[in-house]
Parts: sequence; structure tokens; C-alpha cells
Amino acid sequence: MKILQRYFAINIFQAVAFVLAAFLALVAFMDLTSILPSVGKDDFGMQHAFLYVLLLVPGNVYQVMPVAALIGTIYTMAQFASSSEFTIMRASSMSTRHAAWMLFKIGAIFVVVTFIFGELITPRTAPIAERMRLTAKGGSVSAEFRSGMWTKDSVHENGVRGTITGSRFFNVRRIAPDGQLEDVRLYEFDNNMRMRSLVTAARGTYGGNNTWRLTDVTETMFTNSRELPAPGSAVPAGQTIQSTYGQETAAIATRKLATYTLASEITPKILSVSRSDPERMSAAELAVYTRHLAENKQETERFKVAFWKKVIDPFSIFVLMALALPFAYLHTRSGGVSLKIFIGIMIGVSFLLINSLFSHLGVLTILPAFFTALAPSLLFLLMALGALWWVERH
Repeated sequence: MKILQRYFAINIFQAVAFVLAAFLALVAFMDLTSILPSVGKDDFGMQHAFLYVLLLVPGNVYQVMPVAALIGTIYTMAQFASSSEFTIMRASSMSTRHAAWMLFKIGAIFVVVTFIFGELITPRTAPIAERMRLTAKGGSVSAEFRSGMWTKDSVHENGVRGTITGSRFFNVRRIAPDGQLEDVRLYEFDNNMRMRSLVTAARGTYGGNNTWRLTDVTETMFTNSRELPAPGSAVPAGQTIQSTYGQETAAIATRKLATYTLASEITPKILSVSRSDPERMSAAELAVYTRHLAENKQETERFKVAFWKKVIDPFSIFVLMALALPFAYLHTRSGGVSLKIFIGIMIGVSFLLINSLFSHLGVLTILPAFFTALAPSLLFLLMALGALWWVERH
């Protein structure tokens, strides 16, 4: 069986590598055509365009590996069937269970490779590619939004620890390619959602340990000693809503500072993931950002779905390779190798479409994020088991 395992592995690895290279070349060509209009602008040359495309390759490997594994395995199984090799293997006591176990061990290598590209390599190359894209455009990410980039964090008693004393809305009009913030506005509220301060700064630089160094700062402080009624209680007799909840306008002070040190839960990583495509984020980044959104009572469903897809999708390789095994039982009269490859491509496209459909359902409906990520693989696993049951009995 060791010789047979090695024979399976060599043929499948070669086929999958060829299919993967073809897919990557196609996607790289499309990425190159999308960046070509920027060549020649702001010293962005052709060499930068090729480097940009190269930096996107790890993320593309993660996305196309399951389909490449499916088509490559189908090609190998179809070749075995057309040359009657699989029939000889079965005659020499190789059962369907043994064949499935050999495919599982080969698939485990593809799963590990996919996780390495998705969790270790892509999170490092994707930000560099994004900075190159911004340089090519001569702009910034936040410039793509009319009012800049917005995010929210909690204000704690002792920096980023201790009792939560309020909330802060973080608005950045521009984020330069080097990560420096420009035209920063901070709106700080107490737990009763009364504004405590408004801080504007020309620039902001991250100093590490959850601290930002803001320069050219103007801080406007609002103090309101008025005690508010408990939430849901009626307005006291003889008073209006405005007099009860309104700000004491006399208690306003403004000061200008050359520098200002801000302690915040917001870090460059959170800012980068907040503007990134979830598909190109690692599961660790998605977990951190989802937790940040949940702590600040913001919508998390989109990122929960992306997190579970990031965790589960690599394991879909096992399912798709199992779906390829029945093709070894189909002899030449059932169609040539090219027909089986075409069927494999259709299966792969169908998997991608159904996967995308369930991702949208997870965001738009109340379906659990874990279920929407797992459902496509379960559906195709049932198809694989059904196909194996059918070919073994016909």
C-alpha cells in the first residue's frame, strides 16, 4: 500500500500543481490589468505593478486551492479509469475505503499548505500590496469615503483597562500609505451619551502599547455636572426634556496643545483590518476585530461569517477530493477525460457560488455564522457519499 500511496500522491500533486498554476496565472493576469492604468503615475513603474501582482499571489492560493485540488484529483482519477489502472488496483484488494484514506492523507497536505498561505503569508503580503495600490492611486484609503474612516472604542478609567467610563468615536480623514493619520477627530461621550470632549489633531502617529501621539491638537471640553434621571424614568415635573438632558453651554473650555498622548483600544492593526477585505484577512485578525466590534456594540455578523469561512473552507478540500473519487469508477465509455474535467470545473464553480450564497445568507438572515460556513461543505459531502454509493452498485 505504501507504493500505491506514493503513486497516488505523485500523480495528484502534479495534476493539482498544474491546475493551481493555471488558475494563479489567470487571476494574476486580471490583477495586472486592473493596476496597469496606474503605471507611469507618481513614479509607479511596471516593476511595481508586477510586484503588486506577486504580493497578491498568496491570497489567491488560499482562495483557489480547494477547486484546484478538486480538478487535479478528478483528472488523476479519470486517467486511472481510462487506463484501467484503478480497476487493476481494485482487483489487487484495494477497497474504496483504502482509496478514500489515501486521498485523505494527500488532502491533509493541501489543507496545511492552504492554512500556511491564508494565516501566515497573506496577512503579511496583503498590507504591502494595499500600500502599493494606494501609492499607485496617489491617495489614501480613507479618501475613498466622503467623511473619512470611522471606528469606535471604549474609554476606560486607566488607559485601556479598568472601568468603562464612556465611549469614543474615532474619525480619520486620511491614512497615508506609511500608516500616519491625518486630520483626526475624536468625539468622546460619557455613559449617558453626553459629549465630554472633542479633540482635533492635524496628525497622529502610533507609539506602541495602545498609545497614539497626536500633534497640533485642539481639545474642546464639555463639563456637565447635572445629574441625569435613571434610563426610562419620566422627566421631572416642571422641567422639559431639553432642560433635563441638555448641555450646560457655559461649561465649555478649549485648549491648544502641541502634542497629545491618547490611550486607545484602536491600533494600526484594527484600523488596517477595518478597511480590509475580510477575504484577505487571517482568522486571528478577524477574531480580534470581531471582538472589538462586539465590545463596542457594533454589527459583527459579516466578520463572524468571514471568520468561520476562514476556519472551515480549507477543510472543504477533503470534501471536494472525496467528490472526485467516484470519477475513478467511471470507465471510458462514460465519457473521456476532458468531459470529466469539464464536470469537475462545473462542480468547483457550483461550490464557489453556493459558498458565496450562504455567506450572504449569514449576513442577511439570522442563520448562525458557523452553520452558513459549514453548510456548503456538508451539502457537497452528502453528494460525494451519494455518488460513491451509486458507483459501487452500478
